[in-house]
Amino acid sequence: MKRTLLTGNGAAAWGARLARAAYIPAFPITPQTEIIETLSDWIDHGAMPGRLVTLDSEHSMITAAGAAAATGVRVFSATSSQGLLYGMEMLYTVAGWRAPFVLVNVSRGLAAPITLEPDHNDIMAARDCGFLQIHCATCQEVLDAVLIAYRLGESSQVRLPVIVNLDGFYLSFTREPVEIPDPDAAAAFVGDYDAENVRFRASAPTSQAMAVLGGSPYSYFRYETHLAAMQAVQGFEEIAAEFNTLFGRDYPAVEAYRTEDADMAFVMIGCFATKAKAAVDRLREAGWKIGLLRPRLLRPYPAEAIRSLLRGKQGVAVIDQNISMGSGGVLYSELTSALYGRPDMPPVVASFIGGLGGRDISSEEFFEIATILKSAVDSGVTPPPRLLYSEDELKQIEKLQTIAHVERTGGNH
Repeated sequence: MKRTLLTGNGAAAWGARLARAAYIPAFPITPQTEIIETLSDWIDHGAMPGRLVTLDSEHSMITAAGAAAATGVRVFSATSSQGLLYGMEMLYTVAGWRAPFVLVNVSRGLAAPITLEPDHNDIMAARDCGFLQIHCATCQEVLDAVLIAYRLGESSQVRLPVIVNLDGFYLSFTREPVEIPDPDAAAAFVGDYDAENVRFRASAPTSQAMAVLGGSPYSYFRYETHLAAMQAVQGFEEIAAEFNTLFGRDYPAVEAYRTEDADMAFVMIGCFATKAKAAVDRLREAGWKIGLLRPRLLRPYPAEAIRSLLRGKQGVAVIDQNISMGSGGVLYSELTSALYGRPDMPPVVASFIGGLGGRDISSEEFFEIATILKSAVDSGVTPPPRLLYSEDELKQIEKLQTIAHVERTGGNH
């Protein structure tokens, strides 16, 4: 095991290398491109066996990834933002094929307007497609999650593709100390890809499916995929426990930070949760009994673990870095659904939306969220959803709106 500085992108590439991915269909998109460049350089110089092929689009890339996995080849690929959406049709298709492989998504805000900065709307758009989802907060976690994802997706009880998600720029291009596991130990942990009943070979063509199904068999296959995904909750915990035994890093499906005696809790995903941890520490120093929950596994949804960790809490602040137009934060709606009607759940669950398009969430804002949540707990009245925005930012927007109005009207009202 060696320790070195790696970007989140570099850590993702190391995960694929240590897992001994044999086929890498690729299409570049900012801020994911460094992953593919790194893998290409290793393969070109003989440091990593395998084949990397550039395709003409993300749609073709995901098609090729699923087709290769269906033949029993271990596959890795990566994308981001608009690229993930361009391949959305095939996300549903290859998950329906039950073809396991790992796809890293480097989250970036979606157009329009265009931004290169991160938020989570791209990955949230894919939450219903059948891919499992693991969300990372550090570069170390990115590397380790790729290894865990192969074990999980290829297991007999699951057999589904997995998305490992990291935040663009904040994590993809940030260098952190990362421990690279011994290659033989990592390979032994991941194991060989046992294709089991996959017998598709060009030399022995056979039909393994029907092109079109009626409602009853279609329902059966879709529900079987759902049940397989649900198997991944326990499977993830078991695989993560084995990983901890071998490599000394613990990755439960839901990370709980200083929640044991907490009256209130933040809930969020992604690398901004590290800022929330720092805020929790400072709030604790000021006498606040508050903690943090970070779902690492988002699909399947670890509802029981979340309920267990929030049981008895007085209030929860869900901080979404996404916005579902006409509804609000996705994490908020999923959490309230999981808590609804269950005994001893928090009576106040407040919604905050921030970090869109890479906007920072400051320490002061975490303190403000805690203050609003405490007031809601004391009053018993849940506040309306709130967009994290400072007064100065609002003034800047108002100024831009005024300038735009003047330019459109020539100063006439």
